[in-house]
Amino acid sequence: MSGSGVSARVCVVTGAARGLGLEIVRLLAGRGDVVVATDVDTDALAAAIRDLGASVAGRPLDVRDPDACTALAAAVVADHGRLDVWVNNAGILATGPSFELDLATQRRVIEINTFGTMNGTLAALSPMRDRGRGSIVNVVSLAGLAPVPGMAAYSASKHAALAFSLSTLGELRATGARNISISCLCPAGIWTPMLHDRTDDFWASAPFGGRLLQSTDVAARAVALIDRPQPVAAVPRLMGPFSRLTAATPRLATALTPLALRLAAAQQRRTAKRLAAG
Repeated sequence: MSGSGVSARVCVVTGAARGLGLEIVRLLAGRGDVVVATDVDTDALAAAIRDLGASVAGRPLDVRDPDACTALAAAVVADHGRLDVWVNNAGILATGPSFELDLATQRRVIEINTFGTMNGTLAALSPMRDRGRGSIVNVVSLAGLAPVPGMAAYSASKHAALAFSLSTLGELRATGARNISISCLCPAGIWTPMLHDRTDDFWASAPFGGRLLQSTDVAARAVALIDRPQPVAAVPRLMGPFSRLTAATPRLATALTPLALRLAAAQQRRTAKRLAAG
């Protein structure tokens, strides 16, 4: 039995070698679920899950490869009889003005963050639709609710992931699939390896503008969405409406961008000093 009082679920988590993905794996394993943890960095993944118990298995996965995602879903079903949960967490960040970043870097962000989410979602849906039940949690970002200057490709990739997820959820409902959920988790900045080396990067200052979240807190919200799905769940909750308002007022938002970035950069510097002081 899992910690939620239901039978142990069979789960896949992508981008699980570190950060938020690893915390999600820990929580799922801790409540008794069977977890297939995936990442492209197989050495880091093996080290990360070594002590998590027999219920956690590591598998290599490049989420950019749709055939690999489909094959993984099929393998999980073959090994465990079903696939209950798929968490699309894999993602990367590139910062800087879009007109200064090379196109290859921006394309890689889109391929991993957007197409990776699409590939995982579609791979999971095949066995879930066969059974008529299942839960997909797509880790998006507040950057998927409102544009973030300095992270244009990242924000674009998350907007696209959100739109795909919600559109697909609507299609499931329109075709009578009532017991398959797709939840989009939209957290503010999380203190994970994605930000660890960006405390002096001006164009990465936006996530530092508010209180940085801990991966343990966001992971708990992700796992909660398995039991109580929501189409969109912002963390912190109040940032969802604020981000929507920002997106709805583009003239004002862009006019305030220089001030907002300066304030965020000041908070970023304070965070860097605090970390340096231990």
